[in-house]
Amino acid sequence: MLQPSSEIKCDFASDNYAGVCPEAMEALHQANHGFEFAYGNDHYTKKASDKIREVFETNCDVYFVFNGTAANSLALAAMCQSYHSVISHDLAHVETDECGAPQFFSNGTKLLTVPGDNGKVDVKEVERTITKRDDIHYPKPKVISITQSTELGTVYSLSELQEIHRIAHKHKMKIHMDGARFANAVASLNVRPSEITWRVNVDVLCFGGTKNGMPVGEAIVFFDRELSQEFGYRCKQAGQLASKMRFISAPWITMLESGGWLKNAMAANAAAQKLAAKLKSIQGIKISSPVQANAVFVEMPATVINHLRDKGWYFYQFIGEGSARFMTSWATTDERIDELVADVHEITARAGG
Repeated sequence: MLQPSSEIKCDFASDNYAGVCPEAMEALHQANHGFEFAYGNDHYTKKASDKIREVFETNCDVYFVFNGTAANSLALAAMCQSYHSVISHDLAHVETDECGAPQFFSNGTKLLTVPGDNGKVDVKEVERTITKRDDIHYPKPKVISITQSTELGTVYSLSELQEIHRIAHKHKMKIHMDGARFANAVASLNVRPSEITWRVNVDVLCFGGTKNGMPVGEAIVFFDRELSQEFGYRCKQAGQLASKMRFISAPWITMLESGGWLKNAMAANAAAQKLAAKLKSIQGIKISSPVQANAVFVEMPATVINHLRDKGWYFYQFIGEGSARFMTSWATTDERIDELVADVHEITARAGG
């Protein structure tokens, strides 16, 4: 009989569970010397914003906030009026995991969800939703919101993004990108960040830092700068204007200058590939979604899931019974991957015996 473990092993629960990477921690120490202007008027925040403009090869407006929910919700509020609607995937974070914040901060903008394989919106369904009605009684579609990389760990290709742009342009809509794991998508596609953002007419990107190894903080990047008018007031009103902003912005400088943001993303993606390759060799285990970033979705018997939990492994199940999500991060080690895989081997062997 398998006995519960006293150790909670949460390495694969989420990339949010990982600590702060060395580059970001060093940046915090460097920023902790002397006095600086508050509320984003410090030189660290200015330099971080300039580095983001350099990385994206364009002049854009940049705002730093504490977390992804605030980034997505405030960005969408800036893009919409209360009578507008936002079209997103059924599994989009703005729909399933933000406690109604997008609707709250936009004073009622409606979310309209569409299906799509592997976490990506079906463009035919997007267009059907846009053109479903055009009367004044229907919330006017204004924004297409996509997640890159997606909630199922897949990545929109350049051609897929171009098709979304085509639909958005045709119907005079804006494009919002939830990029909580944007770095993982850039690493997966091996492209310049500009190629999958403003060059395919993404208007606003919520660029994730926390999941990439930073202690806290996301950057809202307005490629359409007209949308950012008075956005600072939104941040202040929403409690997202950090008084000591330099401790949010300073890690961005180091991570972007050193290339640490891509190094971390590549490491996380590579760890996911290793984990998936080892798991799919085990009888009774099925990889249920393409592994293109740093997520591995697995179908396995409920008994295996339960025994893994008894051994102390903590992971999420939010797609359905018999499914498990294993996230890798910059801090995932080969040793920990091997330990998880060994436990799966042991449990399945016992079950088969």
